[in-house]
Amino acid sequence: MDTSVEDPLVGQTLDGRYLVEERIAVGGMATVYRAVDTRLDRELALKVMHPRLADDAVFVERFIREAKAVAKLAHPNVVGVFDQGTDGTYVYLAMEYVAGCTLRDVLRERGALQVHAALDIVEPVLAALGAAHRAGLVHRDMKPENVLIGDDGRVKVADFGLVRAIDTKTSASTGVVLGTVSYLAPEQIGHGTVDQRADVYACGVVLYEMLTGRKPYDGDTPMKVMYQHVNEDVPPPSAVVPTVPPLLDALVARACARPQQQRPADAVELLAETRTARAALTAEELDARPAGPAAPEPADQVHADEVPTDEVPPVLPPGSEEPTSVVARPDGAVPDRTTRLLLPTPPPDDPPPAPAPGWARSRRGPLAVLVALLVVLGVGAGVWYINDGQFTTVPGVLSLPQAKAEQKIEQAGLDSKVKQGFSLTVPRGSVIATDPSPGRRIRGNGTVTLTVSKGPQHVRVPDVAGRDLATARKEIKAAGLVPGTVTQAYSNDVPRGRVVSTDPLGTTQTDPGKRVSITVSRGAPVDIPDVVGESVTDAQQDLEAAGLKVVLAPGKVFSDVADKDKVALESPGAGGQAAAGDSVTITVSKGQQQFPVPDVTGKKTGDAKKILTAAGFEVRVINLFFSGTVFSQSPDGGSQAPKGATITLWAR
Repeated sequence: MDTSVEDPLVGQTLDGRYLVEERIAVGGMATVYRAVDTRLDRELALKVMHPRLADDAVFVERFIREAKAVAKLAHPNVVGVFDQGTDGTYVYLAMEYVAGCTLRDVLRERGALQVHAALDIVEPVLAALGAAHRAGLVHRDMKPENVLIGDDGRVKVADFGLVRAIDTKTSASTGVVLGTVSYLAPEQIGHGTVDQRADVYACGVVLYEMLTGRKPYDGDTPMKVMYQHVNEDVPPPSAVVPTVPPLLDALVARACARPQQQRPADAVELLAETRTARAALTAEELDARPAGPAAPEPADQVHADEVPTDEVPPVLPPGSEEPTSVVARPDGAVPDRTTRLLLPTPPPDDPPPAPAPGWARSRRGPLAVLVALLVVLGVGAGVWYINDGQFTTVPGVLSLPQAKAEQKIEQAGLDSKVKQGFSLTVPRGSVIATDPSPGRRIRGNGTVTLTVSKGPQHVRVPDVAGRDLATARKEIKAAGLVPGTVTQAYSNDVPRGRVVSTDPLGTTQTDPGKRVSITVSRGAPVDIPDVVGESVTDAQQDLEAAGLKVVLAPGKVFSDVADKDKVALESPGAGGQAAAGDSVTITVSKGQQQFPVPDVTGKKTGDAKKILTAAGFEVRVINLFFSGTVFSQSPDGGSQAPKGATITLWAR
């Protein structure tokens, strides 16, 4: 029964633009449809949040976060997001439509993969995650369901719904573990704080699964699987499939090391190690068929460790994970043409059936039998040649050095030609792409065009010195760079408000997308004159003569250095520098602050000195008859005097 017929969105147009044609996947948080952008006339996938969740700010925020996160990643191995919007109760993402299947479909159909096939898949996955990591993002839910394999052989990473910035903290104390338990790193389970190395761990588990056809840990409850992740090392793949080379055992062990610090720092580093391991493997090791108990699982089998622990509302049944695969196969079947792109179809285990006994007893005799067999074989050979015999498949040479790629193309009986291209992820001299792409059919004497990396494309930083800030920013953007922070500095040569310099400097070469910091002139520096103690009129004249503006502060302050009605303070202070036209604030003095003088007449001189000192005054004693009793003081007790003033005492 076609359930999409019952879907109320099928046949409708969202936001006056997206015509929904078919429902292709349903999950706990959203439904995915195949749709047509009527404005641009292109096919795409529409991911629509379930209306019952639209009122939940947490789910809407996650939905929009996915759109913003992927929009930052312009990478050929990441499923792109074109648009995000709302139409009534429907919150949606318009995404790239990938016709094909998921890696999970391939594993269920084939079980363990050949080494070269596993590496052909994991390398573009690591390239995609490497771009995310270098953009400051962590995927946090890497698994075969999120790896899409297009009908054209391209590999793409999908579903950034759990993405977080690298410095974002996720506390395990909330009681919620984000991700899918079979691929969770120990630190995700233990304390919930993750970085790029959590994705590295998950990729190691995915590689193990491709090499063996099974997950490293199994259990009848998710807790048992999580316990094994935390307390046991991932076993070597060769323990299950003996044909797995030791180099890949070591690669999986390093990626899945339980201590974070023992893993590669990010997917870029793991990709480099993967390519190094691949280059060291022999052709026999790369092409060896899996040997061992690694048969594919039944398509409808679900283990306890496959139950996701992603945040889902209580009304959803267990295991209703948000689907991360945007594919054109709602029934989950693996298209033969996609499987052939990466995995050579295994030869049949049984020989072809022998001719029926009736042939031997034909009345036409052995000659008739022989003629019939020759006719059948001739026709079959002709059909085979027309359909398959004159064709071969383009070998996988992506990321290989040019010489090794050309050798592999030649071994396949094909010619090759080379063109150059830029790449941020593929090293200089290695293959970025092929035409036709790997796995595609080509005539046996055909030519494969190799696109070889020239390394990262560099752009010239525009020389914007002397431009106003707005113009400088426009020129930097036009060059494919990002205007960065703006600072100010004094300059004797550049007018105020104009650009002095940039970092990197103008006319130098740098990577596309790099931030360019801008320094803007404050004008020529002016020495600030000292006007403290001057009258307000004189201070104004001196400051204006220096090219500065004067601001008179409201109110007055007590001052021990300036007489009443003179300048007590200036800000910025004297001796510093300011730009012509900057303001200097002056504050007028109220004179010295006065305090009451204690009356100490009649007291012993020792007691009198203590009282006056405690009040903040200096004391001078004049003894007339050495009796030690104060009979007079100046200033008198009860009068006013500034702090630190000297009080003279006469004693007898």
